[in-house]
Amino acid sequence: MTERVTYRAKTKFLVASPTKVRPVANVVKCKPYVRAMALLGHLSHKGARLISKVMKSAASNAIDRDKRLDEERLFVRDIQIDEGPRLKRLWCRGRGRGDVQLKRMCHITVVVEESVRTKDGSKG
Repeated sequence: MTERVTYRAKTKFLVASPTKVRPVANVVKCKPYVRAMALLGHLSHKGARLISKVMKSAASNAIDRDKRLDEERLFVRDIQIDEGPRLKRLWCRGRGRGDVQLKRMCHITVVVEESVRTKDGSKG
């Protein structure tokens, strides 16, 4: 059995909370690339825009490395949303107090591969 070739793209230090971006990633995980991009285009969420950029980069990497591929044959194999560092900011409160406000960051990794179809038309 031959090993499928995967292509990946990674973006780091995006100022977005990983807990807010993960539900968007779960919507498009394990879907064909074209359908996933269409779904992301209809979501009005900051995470959808960020994931869309990384997915375009992963598809571009795949097409640059293998000229016989096109977007119709790509499949989103995996999307990982990892937690990045946190920026700590002072938030001034009443009576001379201050709280620490955390600005969270995330790293997004998208893995795409060629979708292989069997002779009967189903994915294999």
